[in-house]
Amino acid sequence: MKYVDEFRDPAKAKVLFREIEDLVGRIELCRSRPLRIMEVCGGHTHSIFRYGLEAMLPKQIELIHGPGCPVCVLPMGRVDDCIALAEQPNVIFTTFGDAMRVPGSKKSLMQAKAEGADVRMVYSPLDALRLARENPQREVVFFGLGFETTMPSTALTLLQAEAEGIGNFSLFCNHITIIPTIKAILDSPDLRIDGFLGPGHVSMVIGNRPYAFVAECYGRPVVIAGFEPLDILQSIWMLLKQFAAGRCEIENQYDRIVRDDGNAQALEAVGKVFELREYFEWRGLGSIDHSGVRIRKAYGRFDAERKFAVPRLKIADPKSCQCGEVLKGVIKPRQCKVFGKACTPETPMGALMVSSEGACAAYYNYGRLDLAKLAAPEEEALSR
Repeated sequence: MKYVDEFRDPAKAKVLFREIEDLVGRIELCRSRPLRIMEVCGGHTHSIFRYGLEAMLPKQIELIHGPGCPVCVLPMGRVDDCIALAEQPNVIFTTFGDAMRVPGSKKSLMQAKAEGADVRMVYSPLDALRLARENPQREVVFFGLGFETTMPSTALTLLQAEAEGIGNFSLFCNHITIIPTIKAILDSPDLRIDGFLGPGHVSMVIGNRPYAFVAECYGRPVVIAGFEPLDILQSIWMLLKQFAAGRCEIENQYDRIVRDDGNAQALEAVGKVFELREYFEWRGLGSIDHSGVRIRKAYGRFDAERKFAVPRLKIADPKSCQCGEVLKGVIKPRQCKVFGKACTPETPMGALMVSSEGACAAYYNYGRLDLAKLAAPEEEALSR
């Protein structure tokens, strides 16, 4: 099948692995420590573990798993706000499926649904708008979530609601922006990143140019990467070529999809409906300036935060959960004290274990985890 099989070709993968091995031997830094590359997008993390790429790369390359999973960075307080909206009388609360099980301070949306709230999974905001048409006597709230990848579809749905005069539809806006997030990582005092695999889907909307500051101001190269195994390997190869040549640039491996200036129509819709918030709270990363968007005043009648009362409380993660350190690349999921023990996909303590794009879920599902070995020290302690 075009654009699938040729990007999973084992013969081409072997050539890229050989090229990567050769480049590693020519990079001075790799002789003293591993080269640390962060894949920003959770989709990349999923592919890396699904195809076993990390295990096959030279030990001189260390992949760091970044904060590019929007479900994973949603703070508990915002989950509690979702539940408060879902439990309002006469409300149908709609959400993408991967947000259903993210834990709030007391329960998840899935648990709220089990207790009687009308929470429904949808595949797009247009599904929520259809529900609003079909249920004119009820309020339908759509949980707007995601980076710039999903902002255009939400914005266009809101504009469609306005065009049709649908007054019982509103949006609980939790859309976030990638550039301030990368800047926050770069400004972190415990920064351990040498280069980045840029997010392909986000870049499809915003283009390549917004990443220029990463190379110009912070001296870190970026390669915008696709999501198939050969995409990721070629992107790592392109980064290594920059290191070997002493270059620091923004390059685009995913040029079959991504353009320098992005998608003008999508950006126009986003700019019309949304404006930047002064700050937004991220799970594990704290407050980041201008890292989220809200609905413009002109469309305030579609804003669930204006239409309904929400608690808007800040709630800290459990102390034993180390999602923040994982999101910043300070530790790997296996180094978290509760990974694979108290925190599993069946009993998640943190959002990184819930979403299919979360680093902890990827490690758990594809990381060849030996649960018996993880449990052994705990069992020994209990037997003493």
